[in-house]
Formats: sequence, structure tokens, C-alpha cells
Amino acid sequence: MKTSLTVAFLATLAGAVVLAPFYIPLLRRLKFGQTIRDNGPQTHLKKQGTPTIGALIFITPLIIVTLVLYFLDIAPQIIPLLWTTVGFAFVGFLDDFLKIIKKSKDGLKPYQKMVLLFVVSLAFVFYITYKDYVDNTIIIDFFGLSAKINLSWFFIPFSVLILLSATNAVNLTDGLDGLCAGSSFIVFILFAVVSILICPNDSIAHFSVTMAGGLLGFLLFNANPAKVFMGDTGSLALGGAMGACVIMLQRPLFLIIAGLIFVIEALSVMLQVGYFKLTKGKRLFKMAPIHHHFELCGWSEKKVVTVFWLFTILCCVLAFFSVK
Repeated sequence: MKTSLTVAFLATLAGAVVLAPFYIPLLRRLKFGQTIRDNGPQTHLKKQGTPTIGALIFITPLIIVTLVLYFLDIAPQIIPLLWTTVGFAFVGFLDDFLKIIKKSKDGLKPYQKMVLLFVVSLAFVFYITYKDYVDNTIIIDFFGLSAKINLSWFFIPFSVLILLSATNAVNLTDGLDGLCAGSSFIVFILFAVVSILICPNDSIAHFSVTMAGGLLGFLLFNANPAKVFMGDTGSLALGGAMGACVIMLQRPLFLIIAGLIFVIEALSVMLQVGYFKLTKGKRLFKMAPIHHHFELCGWSEKKVVTVFWLFTILCCVLAFFSVK
């Protein structure tokens, strides 16, 4: 198993590194450039036109390697993880493509995006329950204390909620060079370790290292100054992949600890909107999501990303020791 995990990681890493010099010029020729919002940090205006939909750099080798793992019967339950990731990526691609065509920050309408994500989420949950990959229980681990809760029929809507929440939270984190990709890389490494050492699951272990390898390769081109952005194609895919992994581990709340940075980013937006409405125009943060708040406080983009990565590592260490 160690050999197949290493090969899977290196294969997607190499695939991303090889594909990036092909995809980036192609995206540039197709004029698939990022549209920067006018009300964002002024330092980001120079990023206008940077190629987006760069998630193809890590999604392409992910598809190839996971299919090989499945057909070799190394990871027999990996297909629903893959199709959920690709399904969410497709929704993100539609959103990115419409933004490019309209040359604006608005792509799919919010309700259109949520309906499509809901359909993909529901298909995933129905499939894994039909195939008996999971039962209707979830496990809550908290530093040595463990409880197993049977959700019965509520398992399906609860799991769909986890997927939708995860993908939207990760999507909000994609605002600085390397922030989303690096944080996600750390979380998938944790998933791999947990599914190898604590909650044995070959499919999740191989899927996680495959995703981590692709993200590391992508980071070589996405780290500041970014040569390419993942777009919603990538951020929605990553959130969906994380949600799918914790649901199949039957530890959906595990993601709250490991991915606390994503939770904080989402909460900062919710608090900002709520405070703005309650105070009739006042702001709680200089700008939301919160990574922009730190930028406007004078932090450099590299400093914000580095601190957020370190925070994610700390959260993942805590999450690891919380699992029984």
C-alpha cells in the first residue's frame, strides 16, 4: 500500500508540473483571464487578466490516476469521491466561463449554482448509502471522547448540508495567491494520514494523496506571484472533495477542526453582512473574507498566506489528536 500511495502522489505531482506549461499559455490564448472586482484591495488590480480555470492543472491528473487506481482495484470506493469532485468542478467551470464571457465578477446566479451543487451532493450521498459504503451513523471524536450517533433518514440531508457548506467555505478562501491550494494541500495530507493510521480506508487514503500531489504541483505556479488561478473550478471542487472524504470517514464534523480556516473565512463574511445590516452601514472588518481584512491592516499578501498556512497546520495537528 505504501508503494501505491507514493506512486499516486508522485504521479499527480508530475502530471500537474508537466501540464501547467501547456495549460497556462492555452488559457492565455483563449483569453480566460481573471476579472478582479473593483471594490477589492487595490493591490489586486495588477492581477487582472491572470489566467484562471487553472484547476485543470491538478484535476486532469487526478482523474487519470484515480481511474487507474480504481481499475487496478487498489481503491475500490474511489469513484464517488472522484465524480463528486469533478461534478463540483464542472459547476465551478460554468461559473468561471460565464464570468469570462460577460467580463464581470458575476457568473452563475446564486440559486443556479446551489441547485447544481445540491444535485451533485445528493447523487453522491445516495450512491454511497446504496452501495453500503457508509451506514446512517456519524462518529464525533473529541480528544479521546467518542460518540456514535445514528441519524437514520436524516443522514442524507445532513451529509448534503456538509458538502454544500464545505464547498462554499473553501470557495471564499480562494482570494490570495496560494492560500486555498496550500491550505487544502495540508488538509488532504491529514486526511491521508488519518485514513491510513486511524480510520483505515484505502480509497480515501489514495484519493487524498492523489489530490495532495496535484495541489503541490499546482502550487508551484499558483504561489505568489501567481502565474495562474484555480478559479471556482478548483475551489468548489476542493470543498466538495473534502466534504466527500469526511462523510465517507463518517466523521463529517472532523472537517470543522481540520479546516477551521475555511470556517473562519465563511463566518467572517456572514458576520460582516449581518453587522452591516444591523448597524445600517457599519463594517465589522475592513473587508471580508477576513484575509482581505489583514491585507488592509498592512500585512503583505505573502504574510497573510504564510500565517494562514501555519494556522491550518496547527488545526490539522489538533484534528489528528482529536480522532480516536
